[in-house]
Amino acid sequence: MDIKLPPLGEGADSGVVVSVFVKPGDTISPGQPLLELENEKAIATIPAEHAGTVSEVYVKPGEKLAVGQRILRLQTGGGVAPAASPTQAGPARSSRPATVAAPTPTPAAPREVPVAAPLLAPEELEDEIPQPVAAPVASPSVRRLARELGIDLSRVRGTDPGGRITRQDLRNYIQRLQTLAVKYKELAARASTGPTPGPAPVAGPVPAPPVHFSQWGPVRREPLSTLREVIARRLWESWNAIPHVTQFEEADFTRIQELRKKHAAAYEQKGVKLTVTPFLIRAVVETLKKHPVFNSSLDEQARELVIKEYFHIGLAVDTEHGLLVPVVRNADQKSLLELAREVESLAQRARERKLAREEMQGGSFTISNQGAIGGAHFTPIINRPEVAILGVGRGNWKPVVREGQITTRMLVPLALSYDHRVIDGGSAARFIVDLVRVLEEFPEEAARL
Repeated sequence: MDIKLPPLGEGADSGVVVSVFVKPGDTISPGQPLLELENEKAIATIPAEHAGTVSEVYVKPGEKLAVGQRILRLQTGGGVAPAASPTQAGPARSSRPATVAAPTPTPAAPREVPVAAPLLAPEELEDEIPQPVAAPVASPSVRRLARELGIDLSRVRGTDPGGRITRQDLRNYIQRLQTLAVKYKELAARASTGPTPGPAPVAGPVPAPPVHFSQWGPVRREPLSTLREVIARRLWESWNAIPHVTQFEEADFTRIQELRKKHAAAYEQKGVKLTVTPFLIRAVVETLKKHPVFNSSLDEQARELVIKEYFHIGLAVDTEHGLLVPVVRNADQKSLLELAREVESLAQRARERKLAREEMQGGSFTISNQGAIGGAHFTPIINRPEVAILGVGRGNWKPVVREGQITTRMLVPLALSYDHRVIDGGSAARFIVDLVRVLEEFPEEAARL
């Protein structure tokens, strides 16, 4: 029989094969791993549902695999069943669900509009369409570049004396076509859905025309991983949909550093390393309780603000594969020791790509701590559908004035990015002031075991 990729979960229909664990001639049993599949930000193991001997393997690492596509052929006790005909092919059905970490549902990408589409646009765009010019004038290098980019020089307006076309004219022409393509999409959306309260949203950036970089020197190309494509899409969606504003501040971490040194040995006896992150989580939760709007999400369709009464804190983890954000659930109900242990476990499994899909869902606020890497202030992008994110930079000992005396303190840069549709500047300033106060007055009893 042919073994096919089972349903992956709501909204998921494909993934990239990371590893294949079986080969022709192997004997397998139900529950035995067949392959690993990368989908969204998680890697899931696809188990066998039948026993038998593998007679043929149809996939290999790096291939994209869709639900219902053949994985391997299995010889069971009754022999090998004939392969399904094309009219019978479809998603595999099983008597029990596959243990697959399904990705976050991804809306189908809208059909891309070709560059030439604006030339067929409705009357609203007619005045903006580049019109042909007679006998375009351009240098041989510009003509060659235009041929490589697929540009008709008769539609490019030259700005040099005598109407001569320059490389900058080509760039201006490309930008103009990209703008027209966006307008065309908006007009098409209005035509198909009727009047809307505002302009139709753009689901992603308009792809730039290909550039042959090798004409200027040697290059090499590396394919984007599935994870990088997911990160790129989600960051674009967040930046495009949310008006970001970032509030900057510095916090005195001298007391937290003292508490870490004082209690580090006791935590190590429990098998846990005490880092700054658990202190940050505890302080953020206390501040969120006082400023619940930062622990919310905007329901745009219902025109409501969803205030969350739970505190699930996402942690941005830098891995060699890309940025992952596991979530510490119910952080308000955990001790500093429990937070330290969970942070350590989540970070390690994130780097090993062993996080389940559910462990990266449901966050209400995110912390991005770059202190271990270096750098100071930065502007973190909000992890949509959350409304705020805290960026933490590397701390440094600096001279400060305390009670009229100059002393040195460990100052850590903070950057709070927030959704300006939901949060005003005054609210953001009050939030970060209260957060700094909690950090600087962190209670020792919370750190003591």
